[in-house]
Amino acid sequence: MDLAFSEEDKAFQREVRDWIAEHYDADLRKQMSQSKNGYLDKAGQVKWQKLLAARGWAAPNWPVEHGGPGFTSSQAYIYNMEMSLAGAPRSSPMGLTMVAPVIMAFGSDEQKKQHLPPILQSDIWWCQGYSEPGSGSDLASLSMKAERDGDDYVLNGSKIWTTHAQWADWMFCLVRTDASGKPQQGISFLLLRMDTPGVSVKPLPTLDGPADGQQEINQVFFDNVRVPVSNRIGEEGKGWTYAKYLLEFERGNAFAPALMHALKKVRTIASAEFGDGGEPLIGDRDFQRKLAEMEIQVATLNATELRIFSAMGSGEPVGPASSMLKCAGSETQQAITELALEAVGNYAAPFVQDTWSATNEPRPGPDHAGPAAPAYFNYRKASIYAGSNEIQRNIMAKLVLGL
Repeated sequence: MDLAFSEEDKAFQREVRDWIAEHYDADLRKQMSQSKNGYLDKAGQVKWQKLLAARGWAAPNWPVEHGGPGFTSSQAYIYNMEMSLAGAPRSSPMGLTMVAPVIMAFGSDEQKKQHLPPILQSDIWWCQGYSEPGSGSDLASLSMKAERDGDDYVLNGSKIWTTHAQWADWMFCLVRTDASGKPQQGISFLLLRMDTPGVSVKPLPTLDGPADGQQEINQVFFDNVRVPVSNRIGEEGKGWTYAKYLLEFERGNAFAPALMHALKKVRTIASAEFGDGGEPLIGDRDFQRKLAEMEIQVATLNATELRIFSAMGSGEPVGPASSMLKCAGSETQQAITELALEAVGNYAAPFVQDTWSATNEPRPGPDHAGPAAPAYFNYRKASIYAGSNEIQRNIMAKLVLGL
């Protein structure tokens, strides 16, 4: 694998930098500087994603025939790196990164025509209906019923930890259509409108903030919700296959570029804050050691991601290596937020629970202190979502190490 950029790659890198400088405006930058999770509110997020769509960059991993930009593997790396180093918002993954590949691979032609164009343009917002109370990482134990009634399925039950369900127009959802066989059998993959009668959303406030502003997760209830059979992806009872395919995209994303940006922010904070000796924290030997360890870890992860994504560029699926990326990336995310929390010191104690709330102004301390504690608490979930890291290690042991 050749890690040197060609002249064409360097020209593309300049193009991406110039585009970011022109379109990533002061308002978006100000909001992102206080984001606790790398996203904006819905209006800001849609604004950003539509700018990307107008340039043809909203879906860098999509094939050209469905509106993707046709990036080479090196261009995809450059694009992700430059966006992350600039601190630009991440695109909401539910539609663009997760359900869209499933629709492309297993959906009907009608489903592709109906859903892919508005996903690409961010005209509709998606959420994921996978986890249930008692069925998180053990996803095959899900029990939400979908009983066939003519041309409809009738859904009863609930989904939990549903990110941004309060904003969503559509949900992709795993349901139990048959309980007679093995747990992995009898699961089907449905697409449903969130304004369907019988669907209700209840916010789940978390430690990083109350149920307003950047409220993130919810529980969704289904009371005799009718979903057309035509909204099913693929065959009835084959949803487990489609769900595993989707999870490769959820778990197999690049972490390193965003982690490099996060470390840069920690360095900036440590240069501005003072340690116990009254000197800038960045000069403290113990803090330097912690920072160096994180930089080595991120550099190692970056090299691993480059190797895996280079293979993907040659047509190889990410496969179980996605579990390795998910474990290493999420745990490094958590470690960096902890380092940032240490760097802001006492200013983290009276943290503003909702960094978007005007009622909490003025904040104590400098601007960089505002999101430090909310981000720390928010990323405690990173080693649990997309399948807990304990489950990912079981997958690696079985499928990668052959244990």
